Amino acid sequence: MLRYNLTLSTANRSTLCICGKQNDINHTLICKTGGYVSLRHNSVRDTVAELLSSVCKDVETEPQLLSVPPTLTLPNGTNRQDGARLDVSARSFWSTLDRAFVDVRVLHPQAPSNSDKSISQMYAAHEISKKREYNQRVLDVEKASFTPLVFSTTGGMANEASCFLKHLAEKICMKKGQRYSDVM
Repeated sequence: MLRYNLTLSTANRSTLCICGKQNDINHTLICKTGGYVSLRHNSVRDTVAELLSSVCKDVETEPQLLSVPPTLTLPNGTNRQDGARLDVSARSFWSTLDRAFVDVRVLHPQAPSNSDKSISQMYAAHEISKKREYNQRVLDVEKASFTPLVFSTTGGMANEASCFLKHLAEKICMKKGQRYSDVM
């Protein structure tokens, strides 16, 4: 719409969010109560699952993780909670028959929590946070791999998400006989 110099109507938009704060674009992108945080996350999760379904086996959205044995020692910060879930799992992604788990995070660079970081620092911090929470549990309990998929609301992505999507594009190319440049 902006390309054609059309204006967006504000007539039907409230100036206050359901949480009580001023409803502007930055607030909408970070508010977990009235914003689009869950919708945005779930849209990315579902797109990843759909693409994985075209090239992998046993693709599952929000698979429940196995319980952590009480005797297993995991690093501090690891999610040990029964019923914990990751966003997507699939077989035969990184290697034949191995199970791969991914978890999506979409960060907003203009969020107050990111104000003192460069974009590369933001991506690294969010990847490290996800890995601290799940990586060792997935390796030791699920006997699988874990990849955090960190994206930003401005269209960028962290290193591991980039590697994941490049590998996914290669798998789609091989299966469908398409050129890599067309898939990416």
